[in-house]
Amino acid sequence: MFSVPAVCGMGLNFTLDGFRIVYCLIAAFMWSMTGIFSVEYFSHYKNKARYHIFSVITFIATEGVFLSADFFTLFVFFEIMSLASYTWVAYDEKKTSLRAADTYMAIAVLGGLVMLMGLFLMYSVTGTLVFDELEYAFHNTVISSGTDINRIKMWAAGLCMLFGFFAKAGAFPLHIPASALLSGILTKAGVFGVLILSCRVFLNTEIWGEIILIIGVITMLHGAILALCSVDLKRTLACSSVSQIGFILVGIGMSVLLIDENAMAIRGASFTY
Repeated sequence: MFSVPAVCGMGLNFTLDGFRIVYCLIAAFMWSMTGIFSVEYFSHYKNKARYHIFSVITFIATEGVFLSADFFTLFVFFEIMSLASYTWVAYDEKKTSLRAADTYMAIAVLGGLVMLMGLFLMYSVTGTLVFDELEYAFHNTVISSGTDINRIKMWAAGLCMLFGFFAKAGAFPLHIPASALLSGILTKAGVFGVLILSCRVFLNTEIWGEIILIIGVITMLHGAILALCSVDLKRTLACSSVSQIGFILVGIGMSVLLIDENAMAIRGASFTY
């Protein structure tokens, strides 16, 4: 694990494994491809440099999310990613684009604030936000201690963070139409947070798995219906991506519910991811 101490108070912590390598490479590939096609696509637009600058910032922030070793680092890069990607939605400065950008930013800011509240609650109970330490800390402070107040705090923390991750992932009812990179990568960064939270903290919690599963099914069906009813190609892509987020959430929910027999669910979620 690589650490940058004293940044934002708690420092930034990064780690690297096979899963993270795969998705860092996928993100780099998608940014490269969209960068090539954007040269012609934006040829008739003004302020092309603004797009490319914020695209690089968003890419760095997205890679930071995938390389994060704790929830605090994840949160910092999530917010950088959300703020920088605002310019993608509002780029052409048309009335409809600015309205969509305002909605996007409102959901991103609301999700970030609720997520931060969850981080505070989780840290107050476990004393850590490091992924590799959370399972042990959760077992000692919540399961073994048997105190109701700690259980309530952890559930409140988990639900707050889940709301924030759903806002980033575009899960129902916090979904909005998005561009190719927003649909293909940034929403998956939100799912990454749900995956870490479910597998590191709430893996053996049946109710948690049922919540993820139900929201996943609703998101899957709702996105598919919206895609079928759409006549705009970009909107169809975005709605289809919402549906795919639902498929992934179903896999994550089943991996929590099946506990020791969840290998197939994890493989399915990872494959769709």
